[in-house]
Amino acid sequence: MIPVLIGLIAAGGLLWWNLTKPTYIPVTDGQVGTHAWVDANENGAPDTSDPEEFVLQEGGGYIESYAGELLSNYSWKENAWIAIALALLMVVFRDAGYIYRIRLLTNKFLTWRQSFDVIMLWEFASALTPSVVGGSGVAIFVVNREGINLGKSTATIFITAMMDEIFYIVMVPLLFVIIGGDRLFPSEGLFDLVTPELLRTLFYAGYGFIVLLTTTILLGVFFFPHQTKLFLVKLFSFGFLRRWQHHMVKLGDEIIISSEEFKGNSIGFWAKAMASTAVSWTARFLTLNFIFLAFTAGFDHFEVYGRQLVMWVILLISFTPGSSGIAELLLPAFFNYLPWENAALAPVLLVLVAVIWRLLTYFPYIFVGAAILPGWLRRTAKRKVEQAG
Repeated sequence: MIPVLIGLIAAGGLLWWNLTKPTYIPVTDGQVGTHAWVDANENGAPDTSDPEEFVLQEGGGYIESYAGELLSNYSWKENAWIAIALALLMVVFRDAGYIYRIRLLTNKFLTWRQSFDVIMLWEFASALTPSVVGGSGVAIFVVNREGINLGKSTATIFITAMMDEIFYIVMVPLLFVIIGGDRLFPSEGLFDLVTPELLRTLFYAGYGFIVLLTTTILLGVFFFPHQTKLFLVKLFSFGFLRRWQHHMVKLGDEIIISSEEFKGNSIGFWAKAMASTAVSWTARFLTLNFIFLAFTAGFDHFEVYGRQLVMWVILLISFTPGSSGIAELLLPAFFNYLPWENAALAPVLLVLVAVIWRLLTYFPYIFVGAAILPGWLRRTAKRKVEQAG
């Protein structure tokens, strides 16, 4: 419940702050203005969310209002439910791609039910651990407990991570070319604490780390498995780590065997694995596109998709469980440029989008994982006992 509470507190705080903050609306025919614009920041344009920009003046050109009042009269777009349904469908595609891929990489050793459990528990672990840590360690344990040796489990999870990163490494420069690098970054920071320049620095550093990590996995599993074993054995020859050195010898041997197995797969096998990876990641990011479509239109879908790629790298360094709280804060900063029918409602609608986005892509895995974990533990424990007998 801790990550759930962090996310809800962040979203709730943002929502309350935006609902209670005054906004100033230009008068229309038949209305009497209550405030006048004074251009306090001297930028030549009225900032309708800044109270210092307006002073009390009967008959002025603006009326003071609050987002809460405006929201009570908000009308959903006619086909909003279709957009939300498509967002839900993207969630299904995302998980289906992951499930198919893990079953494929284990040469169908895992059944569809086992593959489902593995992915849900992997997402469950990712939701409960800081994003900077991730759920890959738990995923190795889960796959191993399903009956696959530790070396093959480790290699399988490493290869899934490698394919995820390859997709990302390819998509980022592609979108830079399609829409331009400047449009992928927010023009404003986050509460004056995180500047746009810092966001750019974090992104480029994160992207460089992903390239390094992917290269390391590719070389370690496919090209130098013997050297990988030697590195592990040497690493666990020091101090208190020595007690696990014999396990590293076995793990290294299993990685070598797994490397030969994976290298022996056909081009078609890897094409299917990369296709399922592309489906999953494309669906993951399109989920937010469709949620935005329920509230507004006329935006560049490539730009929204591309900004998510940038935001995702920054979320990777989050120290909160599953980036809870950070994701809800970052989304309004990255997408405050979108067109809205009522500009005064934009801050509130962005927070509502963030809440719906997390409700579809984050919170479900906590509850689904918690629901299947006890049964999965009993089932896998029973199989281990039967195998031992």
